[in-house]
Amino acid sequence: MSTVGKVIVCKAAVAWEPNKPLKMEEIQVAPPQADEVRIKIVATAVCHSDLYHLLENRNTDGFPTVLGHEAAGVVESVGEGVTEFQPGDKVIPVFLSQCGECRFCKSPKTNQCVTAWTRIHQDLMASVESRLSCNGKRLHQFMGTSTFSEYTVVHQTAVAKIDPNAPLDKVCLIGCGISTGYGAAVNTAKVEPGSTCAVFGLGAVGLAAVMGCKSAGAERIIAVDIIADKFEKAKVFGATDFVNPKDHDRPINQVLADMTSGGVDYSIECAGKVEVMRSALESCVGSWGVSVIVGWTDVCDVAVRPGQLVAGRTWKGSVFGGFKGKVGIPGMVQAYLDKKLKLDEFITHKMTLDQVNDAIDLMKQCKCIRTVLTVCQQ
Repeated sequence: MSTVGKVIVCKAAVAWEPNKPLKMEEIQVAPPQADEVRIKIVATAVCHSDLYHLLENRNTDGFPTVLGHEAAGVVESVGEGVTEFQPGDKVIPVFLSQCGECRFCKSPKTNQCVTAWTRIHQDLMASVESRLSCNGKRLHQFMGTSTFSEYTVVHQTAVAKIDPNAPLDKVCLIGCGISTGYGAAVNTAKVEPGSTCAVFGLGAVGLAAVMGCKSAGAERIIAVDIIADKFEKAKVFGATDFVNPKDHDRPINQVLADMTSGGVDYSIECAGKVEVMRSALESCVGSWGVSVIVGWTDVCDVAVRPGQLVAGRTWKGSVFGGFKGKVGIPGMVQAYLDKKLKLDEFITHKMTLDQVNDAIDLMKQCKCIRTVLTVCQQ
C-alpha cells in the first residue's frame, strides 16, 4: 500500500531528556512539504556529536529530540517543487546542507551555506521545522536529519543522491565522521606529498584524518592518543608512528619537535579538547606549520600566545572536512566503490535500531570505532 501523501507511523529512538537512555517509541512522520524529501532510513551510525548533544548540551530546550545524522536510505516520497529526487533513489542526508545559490555556496573558499543556517536553531542543534511527532508532541529534528528513525523528512538542499550500487550499511559513514576527518587533511590542511603530519585523537574522525594524510602523500604520519591499543588500527589507515602523551614527562609538542627536527608540517586535532587544540598548534613547525581544529566543544575557551602564530603558523577550523555536502558526498561514495577509500575497516559493531543504547554505551566507553545500526530493510 502506498504511503505517499500520508502520515507514516514508525519506530524511532527518542531522547526525551538529556543524559537519559533513548526510548523506542512509535512516532508519526508527516508527508514532505514543498522542497522536502521523505527518506526511509536503511542504516545509521552513532557519532560522537550525538553523544555530545545527549550528554553535554546545556540547553534542555533541545529535547525531546530524535538524534542521528550519519545515515543512508531510500527516498520514499517528495514534496512539491522537488525535481532532483524521486522515490527509490539512494541518498545520504546531509547535516551541512547546500542551497547552491547563496554567496557562501558560490564561493570555493567555504562549504558553509547562509540559507542552511536559517533552517536550524543553532542553540538547539535542531531544525526550525519538524515533521516528526510522538503522541501529539513535536519532536526536535537533530541537525536537520534525525536518522535514529525508520523515516525522516529532510529539506532537499540537505540530501545527496548517491550511486545506486552503493551499500547503504557502509556508505552511511560518509554522512559525517569519515568525510570530516578525511577532508580536514585533504581539503582544509591541504597536506602535501612528502610532508610530516600529526593526528591528535584516534576515534573514527582521527583515523579518517590519518587516511586523508596518507591519500595526500604524507611521508610520515604520527598518531597521538592516550590509548595505546589504538595504534594497531591507526596503522591500517597509514600511521607510521605512535606517541602516547602519558609515556612522556614533557609537553607533547616538545616530544614531536624532537622527533621531527622542529615540528610537523601539518597537525589535525580530532579530540575536541582545548588543551589538545593548543598542543596540536604548538606541535607544528613555527615558520609554515598548519594546524586544523576538527574536534568540537563549546564549554570552554581556547587560548594561545600570539608568538605561536606571528612567525608563520596557520590555525584553521574545519567543518565536515570542507566538503560541500551535495557534491562532495557522491564523490566520496564513488571513491569507496573504486576502492580508493576505506570504510569497512571503521565498522567494529553492527546492531539494530532498538539496540541504540548499547551502541551509545560502547562509544562512551571507547570500545568501538563505529557501530552501524540497521534501521529498515532496503
